Order: sequence, then structure tokens, then C-alpha cells
Amino acid sequence: MGTLSAIRDFMAFHISAELRYQVDERSTMLLSLHALSTANQTLSNEFFTLTEGASCEFFPIQTGMNRYVRIDTGPVTNLLITYQVDAQTNPGSRRIQAIDQIPVGRIQAEAIRYLFPSRYCQSDQLHQIAFDLFGQIIHPLAKAAAISDWLFENLSYAPGSSDASTSACDTLNQRAGVCRDFAHLGIAFCRALSIPARYFTGYACNMQPPDFHACFEVCVGNQWFIFDPTRLSSPNGLIRIATGRDAADASLATIFGAVEMQTIAVSCTADYFQPMSHDELIGKAVLLEP
Repeated sequence: MGTLSAIRDFMAFHISAELRYQVDERSTMLLSLHALSTANQTLSNEFFTLTEGASCEFFPIQTGMNRYVRIDTGPVTNLLITYQVDAQTNPGSRRIQAIDQIPVGRIQAEAIRYLFPSRYCQSDQLHQIAFDLFGQIIHPLAKAAAISDWLFENLSYAPGSSDASTSACDTLNQRAGVCRDFAHLGIAFCRALSIPARYFTGYACNMQPPDFHACFEVCVGNQWFIFDPTRLSSPNGLIRIATGRDAADASLATIFGAVEMQTIAVSCTADYFQPMSHDELIGKAVLLEP
């Protein structure tokens, strides 16, 4: 095993989100915007508010790593939701060639489900193209890094070019998408090459424009390494909200009723944040949960 190194020691981030909805009839909403509390991501000063008249309850759902809030809009017609938290993370970096290659027969049990095709990541349909593009690369983590680079170089980041039904195969054909589409295709390519891969959604420090962000993680050497193929964020500036097989497991909002998004405002800042550049990441990979 290679030596794990801290990137910038512990880092503290200040996060806020404000969502406004028009409610046309009493509805139920499932929201996933709370940051996770883990051994390497600690939270403080956490606040969540709703427009008076709406009610909520908090609970986890075991389809991934998620914290959900279920909202009953009640009689409210203009719903304002706010969330604030301070998050401290402890990411680590490893040299790719120092990571042990563990065969599928010995990977941790929790990673096995991330080898299978899922709703938005049809890895079973992409085996040949994945092999043609990346099959010559030996180390699985080097393959994942090459996939991330290929996505950045061959896809256009184009807001409005996709929707909630867009899959990895659609993105490959269109050669355009947003962060969730880049992540889905990265996951599908990795799974097609027998690398467990999962969907990450979270906050990204100083990302422009500010928004929720999606990336993908791969399990190599029984550790999870994160990649952002859009390069809109730095991996040492990510704060985890949710993890799952794809966006179906980690969507920001699932609505049952007649509710329409009006505005969304997200902020993630830090007093002393130094993002890792792409050049710094060459030959390395980052873990959010060392």
C-alpha cells in the first residue's frame, strides 16, 4: 500500500442553499441537500428552515449514502427552503501507481452493486467502446483517470443540452451534457471495465457558476477515489451530500404533486482554500474519505 497524504490538512467550508418553489396544490417533496456527517466530514452550525405552514421530517434512505428531508407543503403556495452548514473535510491524495490492484473476487462487499448497470449508466451496452478506448491501460485507477480526461476533452459542457431522462448512452451520442451527464458516462465506462463506480453529488468550493455538483467515484484497492470530468471543481474542495448508483439514488429533489422550481442559490466558500490544479493531479487521485 502507498502512503496516504493529507492535501491541505483539514479544510473548513461555509455552505448555504436557498430554494424557492411555486406550489399549485398540496404536495410532498423529498429533498437531499443536507451534507453528510462522516468520519472525515464533520458538520457544525447546521440550520434548515421552511416557510411557516409547511412541515418536514428527516430520515436516511438506504439506497445510497443520503440524508433526506420529507416536506409536506400544507397550505403554502410560495415555499422558501434554506439550508446552512459549516463542513470540515480531510481529503487525502495517493499516487496512482502506489494503489494495490485488487481483483473483483476480493473487492469489498459494499462495492459489488456498483459493478452493475443502472438506470442512467448502461455499462452493459458500452463494453466494446470502453475496451477500445481504455482497455490498453493496465492499472484500473489509471483507467479511471484516463476516462475522466477523455470526457473533458470529448464532451461539451452545455447547460440545457440534456434533461432528467438523459442516460450515459445518450450523452455518448450527443457528446454534450452537464455535470450529471459527465458523471453518468464516466460511471458507465468504468463499470464496463469491471471497475466499481458510483455517483457523487455535493457542494463544490468556489465553483462558477455556483450550483450543486455531480462527480464520480471509483473503488480501487478497496478505497474510493473521486474524479470531476467537467473540471469545474477541485476534488479537494468537494463536500458530500449523497452517493448512489446514479442520479436516481441521489437526486436533489423528488416531487409528488404540483410544485415548480422558481429560483435556486448555492454558495460554498472557504477562508483558506487552495484548489489542486489539473497539473498537480497528474499521476495522483484524491479520496474524500481516507
